[in-house]
Amino acid sequence: MLKVGLTGGIGSGKSAVASRLAALGAVVVDADRIAREVVAPGTDGLAEVVAAFSGRVLDADGALDRAALGALVFGDEAARRTLEGITHPRVRARSAELVAAAPADAIVVNDVPLLAEVGLAPTYHLVVVVQTAVPTRMARLTRDRGMAPEEAQRRIAAQADDATRGAVADVLLTNDGTLTELHAAVDALWRDRLLPYERNVREGRAVPPGPALGGPDPTWPEQYARLAARIRHAAGGDIRVDHVGSTAVPGLAAPDVIDIQVTVSPLDEADGPLAQRLAEAGFPRLPGDWWDAPRQPGPVRWAKRLHGGADPGRPVRLHLREAGSPGWRYALLMRDHLRADPARRADYLQVKRDLAAAAPEHAAWGTVTDPWFDEEHLRAEEWAAQTGWRP
Repeated sequence: MLKVGLTGGIGSGKSAVASRLAALGAVVVDADRIAREVVAPGTDGLAEVVAAFSGRVLDADGALDRAALGALVFGDEAARRTLEGITHPRVRARSAELVAAAPADAIVVNDVPLLAEVGLAPTYHLVVVVQTAVPTRMARLTRDRGMAPEEAQRRIAAQADDATRGAVADVLLTNDGTLTELHAAVDALWRDRLLPYERNVREGRAVPPGPALGGPDPTWPEQYARLAARIRHAAGGDIRVDHVGSTAVPGLAAPDVIDIQVTVSPLDEADGPLAQRLAEAGFPRLPGDWWDAPRQPGPVRWAKRLHGGADPGRPVRLHLREAGSPGWRYALLMRDHLRADPARRADYLQVKRDLAAAAPEHAAWGTVTDPWFDEEHLRAEEWAAQTGWRP
């Protein structure tokens, strides 16, 4: 199934997005609703809350007085962490039960207000953040929820800011307009990205990258960071992951595909459970045998395993190479040399443009045999020797 994390600050309109996704066919797991269930009357969750904060957090009927509890914990970090230590494990356990019960071809949307704060982003195939200007959120909270302005401001300040949520966002839905506009954006996301993404994950199909040069895109490093976090989470251990290729070189135009190198040792490790874990995380293995063309004077092809990305909104190439192998070393060396040498970076860009002009459909692969790369390899090795570079 496709697992989507949905988050946004209080008053952003996240619930409206969740409702629209549910209407389109998503299985929505609402963390706020579950958070209320785990502290309902008669639960051990409520008993633990009362033990931590006393009976003053109960109303006349013995149910949790959420306003009274909120007044205690918002603005008091220690109290908030105590409450989170009680509720979060229970919410996670119940959420996992609901996800496990969903159909295998479901698009499961986890509506999690504190997704960014608690570091859950790498556990999802995609993270959607609803972002709304603070004045708009303030107006909604005072008008629709009857909060005093001071309380609304305090609630907003207690959560992550826009920059923190934006850092984990694969999709940023701006909700400063009308509900009709928001629905249109959600519908497009469902149709153009979520549905094909789910199908690609289920069928183990990668999205082919286009050969056209674009950019440079200053967000490529941020996109890599999100992908790398998912890869490390999927691998389930301490594994080296590096941003390589043209999008790893600041200021360099490139096809819009994020190249990532995953280090394995030995190469056979890439053929075991790791391949399945990556596929389930949205990085299916590409069939066939793959290798890098050796740079002079190497006579033997540099074997690797190649995975792609199933997300139609973010083409990815995942190169699994053996630690210390020539191909592994070359990917890191070329990246670092081009980062350090503006002249070679400019030469490389011209080579890419010439290849794209001569054969647009093969430009992405023309670099494999172009003699410029043999020369670059020698120059990079000289640079490495002079500077003491190590991979």
